[in-house]
Amino acid sequence: MATVAEKTVESVKMQDGRTVEFVGKRKLLKDDLPGANGAAPAIRLDFRNGETRTFSIPDTLLERFAMHGAAQKLGDETAGVDDVDDMVIGVDELIARLEKGEWTTRREGSGVAGTSILLRALVILSGKPTDAIKAFLTGKSQAEKLALRNSPRLKPIVDKLEAEKVSKASKIDTDALLAGLT
Repeated sequence: MATVAEKTVESVKMQDGRTVEFVGKRKLLKDDLPGANGAAPAIRLDFRNGETRTFSIPDTLLERFAMHGAAQKLGDETAGVDDVDDMVIGVDELIARLEKGEWTTRREGSGVAGTSILLRALVILSGKPTDAIKAFLTGKSQAEKLALRNSPRLKPIVDKLEAEKVSKASKIDTDALLAGLT
């Protein structure tokens, strides 16, 4: 049985006297330094060669840095998600968490993948509005969503919706091709 190779850890004495551990091939570590006692918020950059740089965010650029960070955080939520409808759901879920002050809530890898089809299937099955189904799905794990997608009551609807999605994405008019059979 193959084992995962352990990553090497190098302890580096920084120029300011701290000792910092660099794992694997990592060459740079970044730390947030929230502003305290009137100081501006800053970012500390520790390099594997022992050098350290600290960048204090000027008041005149604070809003721009905040906007960049928000755009990055929201964009990161869609990483690895191929379906645009799933991307929208993922961003909606992140916005809801951020509005509650939840910054670091862990998201399962591609936890929204396939959610848009599941959401539409549940709307069809239940007759409830999209917002009610979104609320129902909130907090469900990827395993629970997958189980719902594969449940005997929903699977036929999910399969039909996925087939329609594939058909719409194709540049070939399959209906015209099939009409040649008759």
